[in-house]
Amino acid sequence: MTAVAEAGARPSVAGPWGMAVRAFRWWLVNYRRTWRGSIYTSALNPVLYLGAMGLGLGTLVDQHGTARLGGVSYLAFLAPGLMAASAMQTAVGESLYPVFSAVKWQQTYQAAAATPLRPADIYRGHLMFTTMRLIMNMTVFLAVMAAFGVIRSAWMVAGLPVAVLTGLAFAAPLDAFAVTRRKNDQAFNVIFRFGMIPLFLFSGTFFPVTQLPAWIRPVAYATPLWHGVALCRALSTGSPDLLGALGNVGYLAALAGLSLAAGQITYRRRLYV
Repeated sequence: MTAVAEAGARPSVAGPWGMAVRAFRWWLVNYRRTWRGSIYTSALNPVLYLGAMGLGLGTLVDQHGTARLGGVSYLAFLAPGLMAASAMQTAVGESLYPVFSAVKWQQTYQAAAATPLRPADIYRGHLMFTTMRLIMNMTVFLAVMAAFGVIRSAWMVAGLPVAVLTGLAFAAPLDAFAVTRRKNDQAFNVIFRFGMIPLFLFSGTFFPVTQLPAWIRPVAYATPLWHGVALCRALSTGSPDLLGALGNVGYLAALAGLSLAAGQITYRRRLYV
């Protein structure tokens, strides 16, 4: 018996990603029932955030000077950071509960595992669907930013793949975690309260990280959201630093890649019984 057979691997009939496309198509068929509601949310969220925080609160911030914001208005400072934060929120929304539901409540993962689909195919198929949702939401966000007139450089076109990569840096590890054996979803509340919310507030989205106490700044710099926010903001203002941009992309890509490898292990352990 070969090492592959001992690991319980199943031969693919359509290539390593061909079978993942089949898993992706299941999510796509399921999404046809709910896409209208998600489109409204995708369009309203950036409009409300930029209108309330960027224009409303931003008017008060701009009155006290914009030197700490790099010389741009608060709206122009906020918008690209909020785009990266929105990618994180989209990724979380498409990862934790959908995976837990598929493996615990509806058990659609177990049904898929009884077909020629391998656990790795199921995992990659879900990530493909999450990528599609990220592209959709970030395209809408970019269009809203353009409508508000806050894009100061054509470099911001590259902000779309950067935001998608930021989302995948969250989706890949959260998928890998959500599929592990657990009786309930209580751990998800911990992730939201002590992970996602602090990241949303303190990773440079609403104010420069340099305004945080010096001892906590390294923690902020180590978070994936900060890298996405920093790069999207640099692209939007037309001041990307090549070395810094490569560092941001490398960090996010490494996190997503390592999580992809870890997820294939956790999916195999859960779905091969």
